[in-house]
Amino acid sequence: MVCATLVLVGATLTTAAAPAVAAPATAATATACPTGWGSLPESGPGSTATPVRDVRTGRHDCYDRMVVDLPGATSGGLGYSVRYVDRIRQDGSGRPVPVSGGAVLEVRVAAPAYDPESGEPAYPARAGGPLPGVDLTGYRTFRDARFAGSFEGETQIGLGTRARLPFRVLRLDGHLVIDVAHGWTGDR
Repeated sequence: MVCATLVLVGATLTTAAAPAVAAPATAATATACPTGWGSLPESGPGSTATPVRDVRTGRHDCYDRMVVDLPGATSGGLGYSVRYVDRIRQDGSGRPVPVSGGAVLEVRVAAPAYDPESGEPAYPARAGGPLPGVDLTGYRTFRDARFAGSFEGETQIGLGTRARLPFRVLRLDGHLVIDVAHGWTGDR
């Protein structure tokens, strides 16, 4: 079994592999999954003019992860709101954005997806479209990820999940991290 450890180096998210350890042939090995997360809304104060540059995802033993990259933003100034909703409605127009899955998380980042001075896109996504470069094939929890838009300095993303599952949000310098557990009881 090879375990992966998440390592943040500057503004780059990398994964370092731990050495393989042989398990006894008669014993089943299992990963202890985190508990104590919930499904109620989470938010943090702050806002930044630093634009969203990328959104990417990763698979882990106990959860699926989405990372919103905002190089140069400090964790304390990174405002957000993450909550389950019946449907995503685009800011400004109120137009619904279809997101597939058994449940939908609305991810709001208090940062634009465009350069505030020029108005040029900093993140190459189209409102209502899938997140560029994100392929969710093989994920246990994530089903769909849609860019809802960026309006008045706030970026909105719809994340479709298999079901309404526990999640956590982490603010790190240059990154907003959303982890959604594979299950409620520590299921792998």
